[in-house]
Amino acid sequence: MSIPGVNKPARHWRPGRTFAALGGLLVAAAGYHVLLGASAVSLQTVWQALFHYDPTRFPQRILVDLRLLRLCAAALTGAALGIAGLLLQAVIRNPLGEPHILGLNAGAALAVVAATASGAGWFALPFARPLAAAGGAALLFSLVMGLSSAGRTGLTPLNVTLCGVALSAFASSLTAAILILDEQTLQSIRLWLAGDLSGLHWATLKYACWPLITGAGMAIYLAPSLTMLALGDQAASGLGVNLLRTRLLTMLAVALLCGAAVSIAGPIGFIGLVVPNIIRRRVTDDVRQAVPLCAAGGALLLIVADILARTLIAPQELATGLMTAFAGAPVFIWLAARWCR
Repeated sequence: MSIPGVNKPARHWRPGRTFAALGGLLVAAAGYHVLLGASAVSLQTVWQALFHYDPTRFPQRILVDLRLLRLCAAALTGAALGIAGLLLQAVIRNPLGEPHILGLNAGAALAVVAATASGAGWFALPFARPLAAAGGAALLFSLVMGLSSAGRTGLTPLNVTLCGVALSAFASSLTAAILILDEQTLQSIRLWLAGDLSGLHWATLKYACWPLITGAGMAIYLAPSLTMLALGDQAASGLGVNLLRTRLLTMLAVALLCGAAVSIAGPIGFIGLVVPNIIRRRVTDDVRQAVPLCAAGGALLLIVADILARTLIAPQELATGLMTAFAGAPVFIWLAARWCR
């Protein structure tokens, strides 16, 4: 996935070893995350909760319904955003491609806020939020791609980035307007809008897994075509890639992944920017190998961010989305400075 205008250093990390290292770090971070909390939990309690769960035992309920739930939410959200960022960067050939920057998260958040404020009865169903979020992300990204193609220069990475930033700001302003006019909606989802992993339920995670698994499966299926797409439209078409079909399916996969992530944790940004750029620059350009690496890297990064959010000012907690923004904003500025030279 070679992106013009960005000089990349020689790669030093082999995909297999990198995936093994990410797996080891992921297991270590997950273990620490589960044990982290106001009350100490023994390893024996963890073992019993995982393999001999007894809901009548309070420590096991705390472990499963709070800590394990939050860990799974962080891992799934991070994996979804990592894959979504990789697909975006591949399809528009732009290192700045990221769901938060290009407006997908803002579109998903606007759809969820609008549906919540409407008071529609169907939105109380467990599967409603993932579907609404995916629809909002798909609609806004379709507008981004449509407007980016409308100018005399056609669809270019710079046009996509500028339209994405503009429409993201527009969607965010509509979201803010709804919340100002509806204080009840503001109170119910204000933490969620900051990218928060608390207050979740297993049902939310269960129904968000369906679009997430579908989007991840589509990413694996599209990976060979996206790898060839990096050679340029003419070369990819000559190798048998259906350009329109590949781009449309990729947009759908990204919308499903972003919708799932936003429905779980709110509009968390910069995971899809940082992780794919590290993998692409240091490990591999092959999308087939990068998909599992970005999934593992995104999960690891968000789990670490959640650990920091819970410990930096303990006993109080920060929103996890704040931590990813603190780390991601400097990376975005650095990439933009290099790419726009």
